[in-house]
Amino acid sequence: MAVDEDALLAEQIAYYRARAPEYDRVYAERQDLRDLLTLVDDLPIAGDVLELACGTGQWTGALAARARSVTAVDASPEMLGIARARTASAKVGFERVDVFKWQPPRRYDTVFFAFWLSHVPPSRLGDFWNTVAAALAPHGKAVFIDEGPSAAARAEVAAEVRRLDDGSEYRIVKVFHEPEELTGELTELGWSADIRTREEFIVGIAEPRSATR
Repeated sequence: MAVDEDALLAEQIAYYRARAPEYDRVYAERQDLRDLLTLVDDLPIAGDVLELACGTGQWTGALAARARSVTAVDASPEMLGIARARTASAKVGFERVDVFKWQPPRRYDTVFFAFWLSHVPPSRLGDFWNTVAAALAPHGKAVFIDEGPSAAARAEVAAEVRRLDDGSEYRIVKVFHEPEELTGELTELGWSADIRTREEFIVGIAEPRSATR
């Protein structure tokens, strides 16, 4: 049966809205995620930064420490509320945005997203990267972190079921990427990308090829 992607993406937003009070628990429980936060210092985060799917702001403060400004966006007002409370920096602004329906009103030196790319359906990968390109200033870079392919069996389109503390269940998109395959896909979409593994995660830096010439 074909997946109704619009319904699936709406359910994904509903899941993260409902999960907002529980979301930070995974960072409290997993040392590897807390260690991963320090990776920001080794990445080309600079200038005006756009953070896509900022969630509860786990990464936002680290980005702000390196940026001139940070615009952090998310589709969940509940997530944004927690992120605002966590991030005490005048350099950071928050906006409620559905990335799949949004066009950036300005350009940024860096577009950053952590644990978001795996929630993008393959059929919308091209449109998503077009949005990222539209958000980048000349010579700007997209920087991303996500779970690696060893985290779970890969699927072309995964409608993964997640359960919350109250027993409610939601479907979300979950697509795992092999670095080599993702590099090839980005090349076909007009990007130059360097994607590497770091333990159970992938870390990527990408730039539109037109900007590298």
